[in-house]
Amino acid sequence: MADSFETLTAVGALTGFSEGSLSPEALIDDCLVRIARDNPAINAFTCVNDDARRLAAESARRWQAGAPCGPLDGVPVTIKDLTLTQGLPTRMGSTTTSSDGPWELDAPITRHLRNAGAIVIGKTTSPEFGWKGVTDNPLHGITRNPWNTDLTPGGSSGGAGAAAALNLGLLHQGSDAGGSIRIPCSFTGTFGIKPTFGWVPQWPASAMSTLSHLGPMTRTAADSALMLSVIAQPDARDGYSGSPRAPDWLTPPPSNLHGWRIAFSANLGYVEVAPDIAQQVEQAIAHLEALGATVERIDPGFSDPLKTFNTLWFAGATQALERLDEQQCSQLDPGFLDIARRGQDVSLSAYLAARRERSELTAHMAAFHKRYDLLVTPTMPIAPFKAGHNVPPEGPYRDWMDWTPFSYPFNLTQQPAASLPCGLDDQGLPVGLHLVAGKYQDLKVLHAAHLLERCLPPLTPPRVAPPYA
Repeated sequence: MADSFETLTAVGALTGFSEGSLSPEALIDDCLVRIARDNPAINAFTCVNDDARRLAAESARRWQAGAPCGPLDGVPVTIKDLTLTQGLPTRMGSTTTSSDGPWELDAPITRHLRNAGAIVIGKTTSPEFGWKGVTDNPLHGITRNPWNTDLTPGGSSGGAGAAAALNLGLLHQGSDAGGSIRIPCSFTGTFGIKPTFGWVPQWPASAMSTLSHLGPMTRTAADSALMLSVIAQPDARDGYSGSPRAPDWLTPPPSNLHGWRIAFSANLGYVEVAPDIAQQVEQAIAHLEALGATVERIDPGFSDPLKTFNTLWFAGATQALERLDEQQCSQLDPGFLDIARRGQDVSLSAYLAARRERSELTAHMAAFHKRYDLLVTPTMPIAPFKAGHNVPPEGPYRDWMDWTPFSYPFNLTQQPAASLPCGLDDQGLPVGLHLVAGKYQDLKVLHAAHLLERCLPPLTPPRVAPPYA
């Protein structure tokens, strides 16, 4: 078992705990050793939990007694630096936050994981206040992609994506208000799902309000389903929480996709996609057909909602400035400060118009999914680019949203959407397949991903280089 820690799944770890072939102590110790070895090259962690080994010893005693305290007892998890975690600092990647604490509260998702017996081994990096689709910040510096440390892992859950790619922990918490789970999963060759808005409680509320979803980032769809079975529980502190009647996340997937109708849109009708990425996605579509699905090549029929998204996003970013004085504003990531100040120019009428456009898009996609079980697209139109840049240095882009056109539309509609690794591009870098279902149909995403994983080769990054100079 020790030889397989770098590819071990949470489902596999729990089986090992139950059978007595694996100890939580051995697993946690291995994770911490590999974090110490690999993190200097990728900068995925803001801090590591010094209490993890003690918690693992307690978990081992419970398993030896045949009395695990919950469904994740002893499983190592990570929490994003935007998410409150008792005993560990939540700095949000910003020098405007205090290092003093006290760190006395768990967010609902952190508390649900701990109540299930999971062991928080550390906090993962995010851009300042999670504002962009790459991961670097004034407090902790640049996070790098394990596949090539010159490149970005994406963001804003870039630390979680990099950690998941190297299996530094088995379950990783991400957040996604415009693609922040799916972008890094595509760039790092991992699986992640933005569940239907409201399934996973969020408190304190995101500045991006109902655009922001919390969800898992893992190496397999089964591990994400396991994590959702724990974190998708109501919490009274979340004023936006959805129906308490969530699905049974552990429902076994079907044996095939016979009877499924899947819409494949190679470019949503308006996106330019790199040819080598398009080729890998086309090959994945063939697997869906081999699994028995009827695949129709059709665009979902909406124009690019970038202006609508930006109006809501910029207005949300402005809230951060209202809490900061002039000196603190001068410490902010210049790109974030620019977007927040652009948000100050959003008029009430423009904001309300964006909300109306959002509702129209949501209704359009609800009607679309009456005909199709899934919409499948590429996750990203481009490959990972040089770390430390908000947009590809040689590209035509101004803002991060300009190069993430497949992700943010489905934050507007609050649908479940996942990124599944489907191959490597011509540079040997991961390519993501984007699976989208109608609201509350999350199991369709998870089950299709589970079946596709059996057809597609698993992706494991090469050993990371020595610490980046």
